[in-house]
Parts: sequence; structure tokens; C-alpha cells
Amino acid sequence: MLVDRLLSNLSVRVEPFALCQLSPGWRMHLPGPPGVMLHYVLKGQGAVRGPDGEARAISTAWLVIVPPQADHMLETGGNIRDELKIATTPAGPPVQSFIAGSASTSDLIVACGVIHVRYGQSLGLFDRLREVLVVDLSGIPQIPAAFEGIFGEQLRAVAGSATMTSALMTQCLVHVFRRLPSEAEQALPWLMALKDRRLARAIDLILDTPAAEHSVESLAAAASMSRSSFAERFAAAFGRSPMSFVHHIRMQRAVELLEHGTLSIDQVSGRVGFASRSHFSRAFKRHTGVSPIQFRQTVNTGTPPAPGD
Repeated sequence: MLVDRLLSNLSVRVEPFALCQLSPGWRMHLPGPPGVMLHYVLKGQGAVRGPDGEARAISTAWLVIVPPQADHMLETGGNIRDELKIATTPAGPPVQSFIAGSASTSDLIVACGVIHVRYGQSLGLFDRLREVLVVDLSGIPQIPAAFEGIFGEQLRAVAGSATMTSALMTQCLVHVFRRLPSEAEQALPWLMALKDRRLARAIDLILDTPAAEHSVESLAAAASMSRSSFAERFAAAFGRSPMSFVHHIRMQRAVELLEHGTLSIDQVSGRVGFASRSHFSRAFKRHTGVSPIQFRQTVNTGTPPAPGD
């Protein structure tokens, strides 16, 4: 099943949440998040407006998924009279509160945070999301408990908190994928791709063996599809050609190896399918804007690379 396939390959990281509180008649403008932002309604009723200006009703235990870089608004009450503009994406730690109106009269309280969700470590599940999604999770008792646990872990920040937070958010995402409205298949074309077992075989092959000598022909054969049909279906689902996708996954895997591993650059080059270190370095710089050496220096020291590196 789709959810089982997703969960067996899912990687979730949760940035610290903030609380957004709105009094009746207030609107809160929020800047476009650098990554996918979640808004979980802890209390009350209101609406969310995406870049298209369309108001979508939200209520207690509903979840809003906002695409990267999408300016949006939260509001409550039928007659909006006041507005609060937030300059930066709500974040912590510690857990912060952004109040539109008065905390004592808050009619809408929302937990807001950026999440990173990947399939097979390298494929961002919401990378191609272009519109705000609203999912009704009311009636699922595990959801309030999970968010209470997430806040508790982020407030304590003890050993294992990041792992526990990721596990709790993964639990929430299970219910999200189960309840995604039908229009989400248009907003997230990869959903249809993973439902198609033929395409899923090719995707899993790329993610499992990014260094292999993949070609459109070999991937089409793995998917038991003709070359033209496979290339067309793949581009429709992922917005890029199969080989462009292979290259993207290789570069994402290289970033992970350089960021978290101890392999030499030559070893990383081989792990992601490059026979030449110079070819790998050029490709990596085109992808990230810096060379592998510069990237690793930044990761290790937390400072920008020295001029001329």
C-alpha cells in the first residue's frame, strides 16, 4: 500500500514550533517559509489564505500544509478589522508566541513550524507542492497527543528529543496521507507516481542505487514500460526528466555524505556514480554553488569558506 511504502522510506525532521494566537477580527500575515510549514490548529476556528487569496476554513485539530516561499495569512472572525505582519518565519527554540490582538481573548491558537520530509533520504515529498493543503484530522485522538508530545520534547530539549519529535511527527503524517483530499493528487503529482507500482519500482531503484549506470532505457525496463511512455509519465509526476532526477538524487546524496559522513571527497564521488573527482566537483558546484571542499569546510567549522578555496 502507498502509506506503507512511504513509511518504510520516510525521513522526518522537525524545526522548533511557535504559537500563533489571534483575537476575533484579526489577521496575521506570515512570510513564505524556507521549507514546508505546518499549521496545526490547537483551538478555535478561522481561515487560512494562500498566495491565491482564497480563504480555506480551518478548525480545531485541522492541519495546514504551506508550500515553501508561499506568503500566507491566518485570520479569525467574520469581520477582519486589524492585521499583524510577522517579519520572519515563526520558529524557536524556545517555543515563541506571536499574538495578533490579546492573548486573553485569543479565538484561534495555531502551532506553526517548518518540517523536512523525505522519501528515501533524498526525495522531498513536498518539494513540488504549489498550493496550500488543508487536512481535517479531527476525531483522531492520537493527533492532539502527538502534538502535545512534540511541544513537550521541544520545551525540554533533552537527549533523544529530536528522535522522539520525528517519530511523533511521522505518526501525524501517517494520518495526513490517509486523509489527504482527492485534489491533493493534483497538488502533489508524485502521489500518483508512487501509486503506480511500475513507476515506484524505477523510483526505488534510483534511490537505492544512485551510483548505478542508469539510463532512460534501463529505468523504463525496470518499470516494464516503453521508453516514451515512461519518460512522459515520469516528467508529469516529477517535473523533470528521469536522468535529471537521477542527477538530482546523486547530488542530494553527496550533500548528505559530505555533511554527516567521514568519507573522503574521492570516496563520496564514487559513491554517487562519478568516476572522476573533477567531474564530480564541477557537478556539485553547479548544484550547490560551492565546491565539495568548500561545503565540507562550512559544515565542519560553521564559517564561510576562505577566499580562493
